[in-house]
Amino acid sequence: MKLVDCYKDAIKNGYALGAFNFCNLESLKAILSSAQKNNSPVIVAISSGALKYMGDEYVKGFMLASKKAFSIPMFFHLDHGKDYEICEKAINLGFDSVMIDGSALEFEENIKLTKKVADLAHSHGVQVEGELGRLLGTEDEHVGTQSIYTSPSQAKQFVEQTGVDSLAIAIGTSHGISKFSGEPKLAFDILEQIQTLVPNFPFVLHGASSVDEQTIVDINNLGGNISHAKGVPETMLEKACTKYNVCKINVDTDIRMATTRALRRYFKQNPESVDTKVYFKSAQDDIEQLVSHKICDVFHSNNKA
Repeated sequence: MKLVDCYKDAIKNGYALGAFNFCNLESLKAILSSAQKNNSPVIVAISSGALKYMGDEYVKGFMLASKKAFSIPMFFHLDHGKDYEICEKAINLGFDSVMIDGSALEFEENIKLTKKVADLAHSHGVQVEGELGRLLGTEDEHVGTQSIYTSPSQAKQFVEQTGVDSLAIAIGTSHGISKFSGEPKLAFDILEQIQTLVPNFPFVLHGASSVDEQTIVDINNLGGNISHAKGVPETMLEKACTKYNVCKINVDTDIRMATTRALRRYFKQNPESVDTKVYFKSAQDDIEQLVSHKICDVFHSNNKA
């Protein structure tokens, strides 16, 4: 099964695939274990920064081992590839999908770069995600200093001229732990216009972690110091994937938070512990619970594999 087939089914049946970022074996196993238990297709995403951190050959090994160990449809995806070279590297490593993020470029330059990557990827049977519009915030190596909503008319032109398989849009989400300065709001009117001009096409939401308030409280009570945190309400994410053609929703910050809380809690309760297997397992358990919640209660992709 190809990712495009999952997207078609998601549009038809009103759900989204979670794209969960990983940066180590524990987070990868937690994501895939949760998807397996919930019979859900899943996208496992890795940023260029995480790829550098883990190393090309280790990631390649993780991909091969994962596809032997789990039976659900899984798709390894490069998140926020900034240039042709990093996308080419991911394609050669065996990724199923790559994102070329030319959103910081002028419109015509974004089209040119995205089409170049799409042509290469499609020649290898790999799918491509482009991005139009800009998100605020910093996450990993992605830095956004300006928010620009996606233009519906440009979205139509972009899709037609690049040949991308999916499109990341900007409707008010942002990267990092603080996504809104005031009340959370997404521009569903713009999303509706885009969907009208580009019908039956898969859209993607980046910067879509919900930044659970209780998790922040728990982290701070365990010695953390996180302030000004506000995420995307899960009701808005559910609306995006059940009422509109948002077929892929990215989750990274929420996984980082679940990991941080689990480790802080474990060390608080077990100050004598030095067993890395045990405390990393506690983080893996919390990530698995988070992913299950997203799959079943927000994205509704359970029992779709």
